Amino acid sequence: MAPPSALDPAIAARLKRDSAGLVAAVVREHRTGEVLMLAWMDDEALHRTLTTGDATYWSRSRGEYWVKGATSGNTQKVVSVALDCDGDALLVTVEQTGPACHTGTPTCFTGRELPLAAPPERP
Repeated sequence: MAPPSALDPAIAARLKRDSAGLVAAVVREHRTGEVLMLAWMDDEALHRTLTTGDATYWSRSRGEYWVKGATSGNTQKVVSVALDCDGDALLVTVEQTGPACHTGTPTCFTGRELPLAAPPERP
């Protein structure tokens, strides 16, 4: 069980978390609207993001909080955060400095497109 967070209770009440207490955070670039990455936030990560303006996420693999760019210098300054209609996803709009992906690509989706089957013929 995660320790209590200082997240505003009115915001916390609107979140639908997964079984690990996390909400998906879709991150997009403010100037271009391009989707940069998908990350995860719990109540405390969201609280830190909203109060500091630095994108803070929960690392599922490391089991700890991380501020985007703290070690790489590829920072994300938060412009806005929106909650979707179901309360199970966040849209984090940021000013990205440097590449967003830990692999060095501009986004976590750059160069990773999957092939599509031909669309069905329509009469």
